[in-house]
Amino acid sequence: MKILVPVKRVVDYNVKVRVKPDQTGVDLANVKMSMNPFCEIAVEEAIRLKEKGVAEEIVVVSIGPAQAQETIRTALAMGADRGILIQTDDAVEPLAVAKLLKAVVDEESPELVVLGKQAIDGDNNQTGQMLAALLDWPQGTFASDVEIADGKAKVTREIDGGLQTLSLTLPAVVTTDLRLNEPRYASLPNIMKAKRKPIDTKAPSDYGVDTAPRLTVVKVTEPPKREAGIKVESVAELVDKLKNEAGVI
Repeated sequence: MKILVPVKRVVDYNVKVRVKPDQTGVDLANVKMSMNPFCEIAVEEAIRLKEKGVAEEIVVVSIGPAQAQETIRTALAMGADRGILIQTDDAVEPLAVAKLLKAVVDEESPELVVLGKQAIDGDNNQTGQMLAALLDWPQGTFASDVEIADGKAKVTREIDGGLQTLSLTLPAVVTTDLRLNEPRYASLPNIMKAKRKPIDTKAPSDYGVDTAPRLTVVKVTEPPKREAGIKVESVAELVDKLKNEAGVI
């Protein structure tokens, strides 16, 4: 079985994001970038399935600038087999990403697509669902457990009311949640081996996909700063302020 794992290059989750002075977007100059954490979980799950003998090949695909090769190399060092970079310097919206991934699926014919439920930059949580719709494949989102057997994927997904278990007939799309696994660190020997693993570079035009944006960013602003708290002398004063100033009771 072949597994396709899309990964995204994003601002590292430890970095404090800064907005550009002209409010046109996020300042990426001299900012540390890394693999989206949910994508790391997807890569780890694919590797675990391969270690169990369920999968034979893991193909990692990323859409972004030339520097996204570093993100693919990280996945290869973790244990993926080869990579595909669809190189573009433009911001690609979720629908265009889903269309590009569909074209890759048509070309690679994987039995399973595993991807993060969302990226921590846009937080859209759309690509997996859109890809499943375009492919007309069953989908299991927010997965906290995945089991593959007899041509089916048993997916336990996290929902508001608890857990829901689905049985999906392969091929299928699965999006990963935080509690699915804990990604491994790549060892130095595997990092060196990853340098020799192949990465094919493509362009969106190679797949005949129009990536022109459908949305216009009007303005990007930082959230309002929290105001300092105050101390009260008694419970009665606290209740009075909650009632008459905060208006919450």
